[in-house]
Amino acid sequence: MQDIEIAEIRNLTQVIRETYDYDFTNYAMSSFKRRIQRVMDIYKMTSVQALTNRLKEDAPFFHEFVSEITVNVTEMFRDPSFWRVVRDHIIPNIMLNHDTINIWHAGCSSGEEVFSMAIMLKEMGVLGKTKIYATDIDKDILNRAKQGIYSAKHMDLNEKNYIRFQGTRLLKDYYSEKDGKVHMDKSLVANVTWREHNLVSGPIFNKFDLVLCRNVMIYFNQTLQNEVLKKLHESMFKFGYLAIGSKESLIWCEIANKFIVVNNEEKVYKKIKD
Repeated sequence: MQDIEIAEIRNLTQVIRETYDYDFTNYAMSSFKRRIQRVMDIYKMTSVQALTNRLKEDAPFFHEFVSEITVNVTEMFRDPSFWRVVRDHIIPNIMLNHDTINIWHAGCSSGEEVFSMAIMLKEMGVLGKTKIYATDIDKDILNRAKQGIYSAKHMDLNEKNYIRFQGTRLLKDYYSEKDGKVHMDKSLVANVTWREHNLVSGPIFNKFDLVLCRNVMIYFNQTLQNEVLKKLHESMFKFGYLAIGSKESLIWCEIANKFIVVNNEEKVYKKIKD
């Protein structure tokens, strides 16, 4: 493995910004380097310059590059204790003051989190009162999420998570299986709007009662995390809830004083100031 120079990364990110208006400048350097190395290995490239040249000339390849850089590792009901908090506390609290619920999955990846939410809301009897927006920077992964087709061999882990979440049915009640693939029940996502959206440079497009942005910001440096958190804050109703990943934090960010901690263990916050 060759050592990638900072100057090469700067040049690469500049080319991407100028050609595609995507800004990777503030990605956490060590993880960005690792991913660039991975892309070079997959496509058998011997230098960062070769990768930069190809990105400049080959727009379809850029989408493949984004897919590799924005890692899409996810599962249903990941961190079951988090989902219990959402079901037992957050949704009931939102429903105290609202007839309908607006939810945003920011960085929804291949959609497992969205289907988990839909299953939970269905079991609570409020799915029909909920509008969900699911967004991601990666168009291909978004198309995969929309289809709701997953490998059957991953369902064991999903099933274990669902049991630990203490769902009221069986996970297999929500999908059919065919040729080693699982097809999620499409009615679960009838109220979901899927859209391509860049968390860094994309617009604020709605107001939400609950925003989930879990395990997305670990790839950003502090400058970028700050920008994203400001945008999430602006996208929320006052007294709305924000859920981030277990290794992420709001403590140091500029708008920390506009939130209170609802559950420190599960990293759930409530917006108290506009």
